[in-house]
Amino acid sequence: MTAYIFQDWSANGANPTKGKYIVVLYRLAQYLKRSRITFILFFWYFLLYRVVVEWCMCVELSWNTKIGTGFQIYHGSGLVIHPDSIIGVNCKIRQCTTLGVKQDSSYGFNETCKAPRIGDNVDIGCNSLILGDISIGDNAVIGAGTVVVKDVPMNAVMVGNPCRIIKTKPSIPKG
Repeated sequence: MTAYIFQDWSANGANPTKGKYIVVLYRLAQYLKRSRITFILFFWYFLLYRVVVEWCMCVELSWNTKIGTGFQIYHGSGLVIHPDSIIGVNCKIRQCTTLGVKQDSSYGFNETCKAPRIGDNVDIGCNSLILGDISIGDNAVIGAGTVVVKDVPMNAVMVGNPCRIIKTKPSIPKG
């Protein structure tokens, strides 16, 4: 777990804003929640996390969210990430972005909605909305202000409302 903290700190090294501190506080909360004993002993940290990250820094990032290494937050204000979202390795997210569930009239009141799954090396622009049970492919780029409510293929550059592919990046061969 400490390797995650150091990787995220170095990934956010060029980021002079609060993003690196948010990610480190998130990783520490994840580490402490792994055991019931540490969760109870450090309950004060979880309260502090809520106050500092959610109220002071205006970022809704639950310690239950699954996020890969190298996670970067740029200008982390107004960021909302659903606790059930899954974010891959080396992803970048900018301010005023929402990763959440989509409410639809076909859902019942107690019906559970699914959150997005973000692949590896995805770059998400500011003021983007990614809603519903969708997958964002590896190496995709989501432009600023884009509303994504359908799956995004690998290596695609998406823009607009509703989102559309404007370009497909060439895939990089592995090995």
